[in-house]
Amino acid sequence: MDKIEDLRNIINNSNNIVFFGGAGVSTASGIPDFRSVDGLYNQNYDYPPETIISHSFYISHMEEFYRFYKDRMLFPDALPNACHTKLASLQKQGKVKAIITQNIDGLDIAAGSTNVIEIHGSVHRNICQKCGKVYNLEYVKNSEGIPKCECGGILKPDVVLYEESLDQNLISKAIKYISECDTLIVGGTSLVVYPAAGFINYFNGDNLVLINKSKTGIDTRADLVINEPIEEVFENI
Repeated sequence: MDKIEDLRNIINNSNNIVFFGGAGVSTASGIPDFRSVDGLYNQNYDYPPETIISHSFYISHMEEFYRFYKDRMLFPDALPNACHTKLASLQKQGKVKAIITQNIDGLDIAAGSTNVIEIHGSVHRNICQKCGKVYNLEYVKNSEGIPKCECGGILKPDVVLYEESLDQNLISKAIKYISECDTLIVGGTSLVVYPAAGFINYFNGDNLVLINKSKTGIDTRADLVINEPIEEVFENI
């Protein structure tokens, strides 16, 4: 019995599945991950990407921040892939209770999933720092220079930048779902970004499944490990 069949059986026999996903979930949709050969960390800019997408850089070099942000972090034409759509289908069937994502691209919601915990925020929400009005991705993408509200206030993406803390309510919600599920599927993440990667330690259920192209530090703890592109795995279950 191959591993895809093993995964299919686990899903069929589970009624409380939580999916925890990272950048690898969206690479098939044309969104580069941060650490791949073609990822954001390997592009050439005046500053390292991890510096540019930090809170202090946003404050001190806002125009340069937005130049990078619009160019390298916004993908308005990206569409959900087989992983996103299958998860949405499994959620509608009542199998998947929650999707916890480290991604900020909004593709899980675009695929039709409803209970999505975006622990790092979303590029689809951009908030005026003066009046609180929310603007969409297209508004920011099409703006000249630093995007501003009609009230004159500066917009800030509703994403967690380096040096910023995760939302405690979202953390609590994610941990609660993970601690109560019978199957946790972790996909498209190398589990090196903390504190999010530490959420896995709260899992006490029956089946821990890891789907990632490369090995992770917790492979030995998993009940099933599949080292294949995640969209191909979900196409076949």
